[in-house]
Amino acid sequence: MKTTFLILELLIAMALIGLILLQNGKGGLSSGVSSDTYRTKRGAEKVIFIATIVTGVIFLFVSIVNLLVA
Repeated sequence: MKTTFLILELLIAMALIGLILLQNGKGGLSSGVSSDTYRTKRGAEKVIFIATIVTGVIFLFVSIVNLLVA
C-alpha cells in the first residue's frame, strides 16, 4: 500500500512540475508592482493556473496520507 502511494506521489509531483513549467513566465513577482499592467488570465492560461492549484492540493493530500500509512 505504501508503494502505491509513493508511486502516486511521484506521478503527481511530475505533473505539478510540468504544469508549473507551462505557465507564463511574465507573471507573478517578476512582472513588478505597477498596477497599470494588471490583466486577467483567460483561456488556456487560466485552465493551467487552476490545474496547478488543484494538483498542488492533491499532492499535499497524498503526501499526508503517505505519512499516515504504515
